[in-house]
Amino acid sequence: MTMPHPRQSSSGPLGRAVLAGALALAVSGCGFFTEPDHRPAPGPSPAVALPPAGHCPPSGVRVGADRVDGAMGLRAMTLTLTNCSGRPYRVNGYPSVRVLDAKGAPLTGVRTVQGTDQVPMAPEDPGAEPFTLSPGESARSALYWRMAAENGTYLRVVPQKGRPAVNVRPPETLDIGPENTLGTTAWASPSRP
Repeated sequence: MTMPHPRQSSSGPLGRAVLAGALALAVSGCGFFTEPDHRPAPGPSPAVALPPAGHCPPSGVRVGADRVDGAMGLRAMTLTLTNCSGRPYRVNGYPSVRVLDAKGAPLTGVRTVQGTDQVPMAPEDPGAEPFTLSPGESARSALYWRMAAENGTYLRVVPQKGRPAVNVRPPETLDIGPENTLGTTAWASPSRP
């Protein structure tokens, strides 16, 4: 930045004010154009317990979530269910999912349904078929919703009826909001396209 010579335009009150402002900006490191904020996202909320990364829980399965895909107001996210145990894991049906805010409270008004019929423009749910995950294999389920005003930070997922719930922090928030429907597809085996 080029600073005016002290005997030029900075001699009057306006010139001194401009010079003082320019110096303050230069010293503070601020300017008219700033770099994007690359600070890491805040860590997990103390109210939401997350399993340690890479840890295999007593259930023998880990649940994870991928990034959000979106077009024309339709959003999609893939859940993965990985058999991290040393024994086969039987799968049949749909995950049960609740969307939580940053403090771990369920987003009010968000309704989760099995299938995708109630989410406009969502692909058809192929339906549930029983299968077995061998150790190290992963199944997938898709979540679909329409864009709305609030952000869901965490998911509380019950992989199957009668199994314990696990909290998941997706890499991106779900912009789902109140009075919205979250459709889920059935778990699909690794061999299903």
